[in-house]
Amino acid sequence: MTLKTFAFLAAMMAATAAGMAHAEERRITVDAIGTVQVAPDMATITLGVTNQDAEASVAMKATSDAVAQVLSRLTDMGIEDRDVQTRDLSLSPVWSNRNQQNGEPPEITGFVASNRVFVRVRDLSQLGQIMDAVIQDGANDFGGLSFGLQDTKPIEVQARAKAVGEATSKAEQLAQAANVTLGPVQSISERTGGVRPMAEMRAFSVADTGGVPVAGGEITVSVSVSMEFEISE
Repeated sequence: MTLKTFAFLAAMMAATAAGMAHAEERRITVDAIGTVQVAPDMATITLGVTNQDAEASVAMKATSDAVAQVLSRLTDMGIEDRDVQTRDLSLSPVWSNRNQQNGEPPEITGFVASNRVFVRVRDLSQLGQIMDAVIQDGANDFGGLSFGLQDTKPIEVQARAKAVGEATSKAEQLAQAANVTLGPVQSISERTGGVRPMAEMRAFSVADTGGVPVAGGEITVSVSVSMEFEISE
């Protein structure tokens, strides 16, 4: 037998052995999701001011003055600079005769100026009062309100533990149903599901000072895992 033939046979035997070993591997793979519901401790609102006037400069000045007053009020109420950000600033013409069929050309008859800001409220007990105050100061454009958590990591730890426990329980049930013995974990991976509002809302006390009524409800933090267990002999 030549050296080349011997090397070829050795490679074939190694490949066959590896294939048999792989074929003998028996695994149980399960997926699970762990969720934790908690009350929010932060809110984000998008608010702004919109004004229309025949003169562009007048519309923009009225909007800018009102926004400056809103920002000053937010500062007075304890909102930090890092929690306020301009979202968009726009100035658009108002057209007349744009869709007319009489042949007359369209004409600009005015301008609309808009300035919207993103505000993060870390003290939810002030949320209703803040919304009420900025409306009084000229805010006439609200783009949304959402609740969240300032730090999701502790809740994610709980959700992760629940997901692993659920996956392990599923694997044990499958092993018992198949009349096999569940072995050690061979691999595990996770995917964070993020934070989302719960459909079932819970009343949230704003204040007794007459602010805009809001409901904080609950939010859910979820983590999904995929685990692979060995089947022992």
